[in-house]
Amino acid sequence: MIKFIHAADFHLDSAFGGLPVEKSRERRRESRELVDRLADLALLEKADLVLLSGDLFDGERVYPETLERLKTALARMRCPVFIAPGNHDPYTPRSPYAHQPWPDNVCVFREEGLSSVALPELKCVVHGAAFTGPERTSPALAPRAVPADGMTHLFCLHGDVGSPSSRYGPITREQIARSKADYVALGHVHQYSGPQRDGDTCWAYPGCPEGRGFDELGDKGVLVGRVASGGTKLRFVPLCKRRYWILEADVTDTSPREALESVMPDTAGQDVCRVLFTGEADGQGVELDMVASMFEDRFYALELRDRTRPAQSLWEKAGENSLRGLFLQEMKIKYDAAKDDAAREQVTMAVRFGLAALEGRDIG
Repeated sequence: MIKFIHAADFHLDSAFGGLPVEKSRERRRESRELVDRLADLALLEKADLVLLSGDLFDGERVYPETLERLKTALARMRCPVFIAPGNHDPYTPRSPYAHQPWPDNVCVFREEGLSSVALPELKCVVHGAAFTGPERTSPALAPRAVPADGMTHLFCLHGDVGSPSSRYGPITREQIARSKADYVALGHVHQYSGPQRDGDTCWAYPGCPEGRGFDELGDKGVLVGRVASGGTKLRFVPLCKRRYWILEADVTDTSPREALESVMPDTAGQDVCRVLFTGEADGQGVELDMVASMFEDRFYALELRDRTRPAQSLWEKAGENSLRGLFLQEMKIKYDAAKDDAAREQVTMAVRFGLAALEGRDIG
């Protein structure tokens, strides 16, 4: 049996845009801790090898402290570590992979074509390839099968499965099946794919180990895998320190405060949350600044958005013999004729601004 750790898409030194400046700096510092947690996991699991499928860095320019921390963590794993550079951290003469000394247990694939490294003591062969620029349109996986030599065959690649015309290492599921490999460890997609199988070959994306925005939600982590006579088994292990969440708080028949409290995760104090207020609200909508002042200390970072719709009781005022009534009549016609949620949201905002102007209120 061979036990391995599979991780990818760390994007170390990412900007963490969208957060306040101080928290962006803090998140960059915290992201460096990922490599320490990865080393701890490799030692705890007594992994035979570690497969890192690209985009460890977010670009060619890397802070010296980031590099040193990564190299120290990799050396501490005390097992073979394989790195397949991706489109964000390609192997070039200027990349950290080329001009830095790496620990003796680390193998960085340097060529676009597949290379193979035999590990006789494990009866295993690891095959891998590198991006040598920000794009790669040639197939990342060889069209031929691995030899039937009694060895365990693992691939470590950065690539895009199911997109034959992709600019980022296209791989087809037919190529995976033809490879006859025991496991294909992939990077590039930031969402955990779950165990996939084509032919006799198991493959997966672990996703990124730490979310960086609201397109990378929930638990993020790495995979612990075992290859034995019965096939390849995978286990997802969360590794992230903070999570991103998008929460919906329905204010119909309740206050925004109560609606938000009902959906707050237990980990709000350490997570980054976007709350979408939904349901029916009065003509003023949700006073976001007021709600933010009530809750900002209870979240690591909080973003609020008003997605409510005008309450039915507001439309009933369209029958008034007044300027407000005439305005609401016109807006109700537009609201009912709206083709989608985006169009209805525009009408809702027009209603709120219009009513604020008619009533002399500051909508903010």
